[in-house]
Amino acid sequence: MGVNSSKKLAAKCSFLSKDEQLIVSNSFKLASRNSEKIKEDELTKLWGSQMDPRLLQYINNYLFGWSDQKMSTADLERFAELFVFCTRGTVDEKVKVLLTSLGKSEDEGSDIPYSLVKEYVESIVCSYMKIQKLSNSKQYKSWSSRGCTTHLQNSQRLAESLTKDLATESPISRRLLETWLQGSTVLGQLLLFVFMHLYNISHKDKSTSLVNANPESDQSTTDSVDGVKERSLVPYCRGLDLIPSYPSILDLNQIVFINAHLPQQYQLEWRFLFSSEIHGESFSTLIGRIVNQGPSVLILEDRSGYIFGGFAPANWTLGPNFFGDDSCFLFTLGPRMRVFPSTGYNQHFQYLNLHQQTMPNGLAMGGQHGYCGLWIDSEYGIGHCSESCTTYTQYQQLSHTKEFHFRHMEVWGLGQPPPTPQEKGERVIGKGGSVLDSNAESKAILKMSGKVMHSEGLREPPNT
Repeated sequence: MGVNSSKKLAAKCSFLSKDEQLIVSNSFKLASRNSEKIKEDELTKLWGSQMDPRLLQYINNYLFGWSDQKMSTADLERFAELFVFCTRGTVDEKVKVLLTSLGKSEDEGSDIPYSLVKEYVESIVCSYMKIQKLSNSKQYKSWSSRGCTTHLQNSQRLAESLTKDLATESPISRRLLETWLQGSTVLGQLLLFVFMHLYNISHKDKSTSLVNANPESDQSTTDSVDGVKERSLVPYCRGLDLIPSYPSILDLNQIVFINAHLPQQYQLEWRFLFSSEIHGESFSTLIGRIVNQGPSVLILEDRSGYIFGGFAPANWTLGPNFFGDDSCFLFTLGPRMRVFPSTGYNQHFQYLNLHQQTMPNGLAMGGQHGYCGLWIDSEYGIGHCSESCTTYTQYQQLSHTKEFHFRHMEVWGLGQPPPTPQEKGERVIGKGGSVLDSNAESKAILKMSGKVMHSEGLREPPNT
């Protein structure tokens, strides 16, 4: 079957858009070796090295059947159906793919053990990570070149976090399966990325590929078919150019987990701000590195190996009050991956203070003083996580013990940093300004301590 024949067949699949007809016909032509049917061994040769072996078996189950219903070949319509269902399918269509892939008929939706669904999702997560490595995009290289790798344990934790809503019921009812798939936006993004990659292998001209991002671009999103955005969920890493070997505690699974829960405008780029391994163990140094740097992600590891942190949407500034907004959340990365969004009950999202006698000195996210969801004391290296926290939904204690010592901390800025006073057109020292104009935090501390600022009105005369 020639190129034109495969295109004509694809055009007969009414559920394919014109863009999808191009993708599917090219992929089918390559996999079938210009014939009208695809054989399982031929598809295995084409796709086998691109994914987790379990996902390959699930795909073969869907395309060729299983047990006594197994067929020797699959036609283009079945091949096209798999692509559409996995990239933009309805809940019913995705349930069909899941059940058929697991060797179940559609009427067996109430007899699926949780362990099978979890393994199915784990195969998708592992395939996603493998494809990231094979694609070697600019985003992936920005992390891998600094020693960031992927660990199977964290792929398993990510899969478990994506299926946690199913764990309470086994076997799983079809209704619960449908509800879960309806809300599994992260799983949908992983599926989209994996299947767009698999079906685009046949594209020799990279400029026509809808999956391979321009290697010169810092964007981690590309246009997909029918206006659907294919998002890799791997942000670009900046700020480590002068650090040859960065001792991060994160792997790619953990980065993807955090990034997937951030507001979309902050998912494209992470800027390195602070690491206790590099900048030393000093709270004042930490403040100096994170104040006025825009939204950020904080990650800690306690001495028991628990990894946790939070997303701070507001600029860190020194002061006696809580601030921030309800996009703030806390999370754990180990031993389990969980995220705790805002409850809306209170506005105690962020707090930062230092050198005060009447107010607590440290950094807080959630709760109230003495009972914070996450507290980092100004006496560097110690903190606490409360057993409960009304600021965050379904909150669970983040650290192994309520009072903890941490052995590592790092902070990442998100997106571009806020403009400097010079960039905003404000006066600076030597241009009619004052030294206090460049240090708003010191100014605020003086005010809070009740000291009079005698130099407030003194300014150098402007140059003439």
